[in-house]
Formats: sequence, structure tokens, C-alpha cells
Amino acid sequence: MKKTLFAILLSLSAAIAAEAQTFTHYTTTENRAWSASKTKLSKRSSAAPLLTLSPGETGHEFRAWGTCFNELDLDALELLLPAEQEQILHDLFAPDGDLHFTRGRLTMNANDYSRAWYSCDTVSGDFHLLHFNIDHDRRNVIRLIKKAQRHQPALTFWMSPWSPPKWMKINQDYPVLSSRYNRQPKEKDALLYAGGVVGATPTDIDPDEMKLLGDRNGVFPRRLATQDYMIQDPRYLQAYANMFCRFIELYREEGIPIDMVMYQNEAYSYTPYPGCAWTAEGTIRFNRDYLRPTLQQRHPEVKLYLGTFNTNRLDYVEKVVDGLKDDVLGLGIQWECREHLDALRQRYPELHLISSESECGNGSMDWRAGEHTFHLLADYIGRGCDEYFIWNFILCADGQSPWGWRQNALIQVNPETRTHRCTAEYYAVKHFSHYVTPGSRMMAYRSKAETKGTPLIVFVRPDGKRVVVAANTTDAPRTASVGLGTRYLELQLQPHSFHTYVER
Repeated sequence: MKKTLFAILLSLSAAIAAEAQTFTHYTTTENRAWSASKTKLSKRSSAAPLLTLSPGETGHEFRAWGTCFNELDLDALELLLPAEQEQILHDLFAPDGDLHFTRGRLTMNANDYSRAWYSCDTVSGDFHLLHFNIDHDRRNVIRLIKKAQRHQPALTFWMSPWSPPKWMKINQDYPVLSSRYNRQPKEKDALLYAGGVVGATPTDIDPDEMKLLGDRNGVFPRRLATQDYMIQDPRYLQAYANMFCRFIELYREEGIPIDMVMYQNEAYSYTPYPGCAWTAEGTIRFNRDYLRPTLQQRHPEVKLYLGTFNTNRLDYVEKVVDGLKDDVLGLGIQWECREHLDALRQRYPELHLISSESECGNGSMDWRAGEHTFHLLADYIGRGCDEYFIWNFILCADGQSPWGWRQNALIQVNPETRTHRCTAEYYAVKHFSHYVTPGSRMMAYRSKAETKGTPLIVFVRPDGKRVVVAANTTDAPRTASVGLGTRYLELQLQPHSFHTYVER
């Protein structure tokens, strides 16, 4: 009897061990999405492993997937039949959907993917916020949020403005620079560098500088603002801090919990759409002396992060963060500032880093755009970010904004036929977010540059299962090996393909 029981246990142990070595492999190419097969770990590696999990490696925790809520997303979504809308929102947000978004990003006042420019308080001098309201949001973005909440009631949110109300700015308008897409007088462009470079004129300023222009001469922006566009009078700064709190309170009344804020979206994009240029001194002053103490008094439960940083001028970023590192809990990183993730993580190990906005592309919504987003996902998370936010999740046609920039989305809507399709970027995200659950730990990463076209990242989920995510961005098939303990996962990667291997 004992021998029989021992044999059964031995057989069961062997079966469990064999199962533990099995992975489900999901593949996406331009012509076929999310096909599944099975593979097992090997005792030997066919080649030198691209990476090996080190014994005792703890990695860093990944906390959430999220996206932004914009008016043009709502417009695109509502071109579709109600059943299609619900299926899309289920796929994006539901716990049993595809992408598992649990976080949302909001803007206070208009952003560049609002239909037109507006603010929550248009009455000049309203320092007591008697006229502050979210009526515009209730008719638009809040409707979109409530649609998403039906599929993920646990959604939480963070907020940053693109621009203060125009009466709070030195140029008295929503944009920073004049262009054919707004009505700001060109003479006001000179405010950006006033008192800075001797002899600077409005002709030194490029209103399209923030668009995708190659490497942007290796530096962005080419010159930094010498003036704060937010008026630095204490009455204005305190009223603006109070606006953050009132916005949080009004959204909470709508059942929309905001648990984190940042003072400004892209303070280094000098924009023809809603924006606000800040100096380092103005940034430190507002966050340290006004926004932080006001939040602590009225909403101590709301976290203050610093950002969003979109410049690769590391010395400038460090100047700002050094002045505020004791006042904030994290940094929002996007665009060029990604170049300095390693330096920022090393210099500020106590601060959380998040990818606050995925790059928005040029409206192509093609496979190449999907590969770039896959690279960004791997690079931000592999280098220390613990939250990742997509910009627009659904847009019409080429995704054109009111100021003329065509951008990408996860889902593209044809406004003529009122049909939709999932883009390559949708599947780039799915290859990460579908199985990498919040609380998973990023264990090892090799970049596209290090592997010459094969970004590779390994996670361990809270249930102990390992997930390997990889891509082949080259024109030729690739084989690769990943060391997992004493065994190896052998990867067979078709040209231009995304892959997820999930331990069973």
C-alpha cells in the first residue's frame, strides 16, 4: 500500500514538474493576431542566452496599465453601434477583457485632443472660484469615463492640466505660441524668451517644434523658456492650487476617484494648442509653496507627482527634482526624458517613475507604429517605470487633432463606413498587459539596441508564473534563448512579430 501511494505521489510530482515547464506561446504578425501554441523548456540552450534570470533577483514591481480620456476618443467611439462600443470598452477595461486597463489619466481644462479650447473657470479674477465648474466635462469626457466604469468599476485616475485658464497666464490665451490653428497674436511669441537671449526675436521660435521631427536635433526643446507663462502673483498661484482641489472634489461627486496629480503636462513643449511654459524656479515655487501644502490640507490622500517631463536636458530636470524631491512621490516621464530613465532611477531611488504618456505617432496606425510602441513599452518598464499610460485609445481615420497633428490610437474608426479595427499598437499593448498583471515583478530586460532588433523582457506574476515578452523587429527570422533557472526557453521569432510566453 505504501509503495503504491509513493508511486502515485511520484507520478503526480513528475506530472506537476512537467506541467510547470510548459508555456503557452502567443504570436502576432501584421497578417495574423494572437495565435496560440505550446512550448516546453529545454535542458540545453541552442545558443548563448540573450538573458538569464539571476538567482535571488527580486526585480521591481509593476503596478498598473492605463490610458487617457479625451473628447476626440468619445467622438470616435460614438460613431459605432452601441453593441460595438460596449465590446470595445469591455476589451479595453474589463477584468476578463484584452488589455486590463485599471487607471485613467484626465486633464483639467482643455488638452490638444479636446474639440476646442476651454477651461473650468472663464471669469477673470475669480480667485475664490465662485464660477469654477465641470459642466463641460459632464457633457463629454465624464460620459466616456462612465462608459468605461461599467466594465471596470475599480478604475482610478490621475490628473494634470495642459493649460491654466487663460486669464491666469501672461499671454492671456490657451496656447504658448501663435500658429495658423489659433488666434494668438504673433507679437506675443516674444514673451517666451523675453529677458533671456539678447536679440531673440519671434522668428527664433518654431511652433511645430514638438512634432515628430527625427531626433529634434538631438535636444528638445532647442531653447528653454525664460518666463513662466503662469502668472507668479501669490493670488494666482494659490487660486490655481485651489482649482486642483475643487476639480478633485467635483469629480469625486461624479464617482470618479482622482488619487494623484501632476502640475503640468509637458512644460517644455511650447505649443500652438493649450500649454504652459514654466521655468525651473516657477515649477519649484508652485509645487513646494502652493500645490503641495494645499493638497496636504484638503486632500492628504491624493499623491503629488512631478511632471510630466518631456525634455532630455538632464541638468534641468535634476535642478527641478532636486528642489522638490522631498515634496513629491514620483516622476512622470515621456518623450525625450525617457533617455534619462537610468540616471533618474539611480539618483532618486525613493521616487516612483511612470510612463505618463506613450508617444502618439503620426496617424499611420500601421505595423511600424506598433513596433515602436512595443519598444516603448519594453524600454519604459524594463528601465524602472511601474505604471504605463497609453495616449488615445480610439480615434477616427488618421487621428487628426484640432491643431493639425495626425496621431495614432489603439483602435481606428472609419467615419464613412462607421467600422473599426484594432491597430498593431493594440496588440503591442496586449502582448504585455493581457498576462502581466498588476503586482508582477519585472525581472530582466534587454533592449532593442542591445539585441539588434529583439527587445526582450521577463516578468514573474503574483501567482509565481513567469511571462516572457519579446519582439522581432527585423526582416529575418530570429532564434533566441532565455535562461529560466536550470532550463531554457527557446524562442522562434518570425520577422516583424510580437510574442508572449506564459508559464502554465
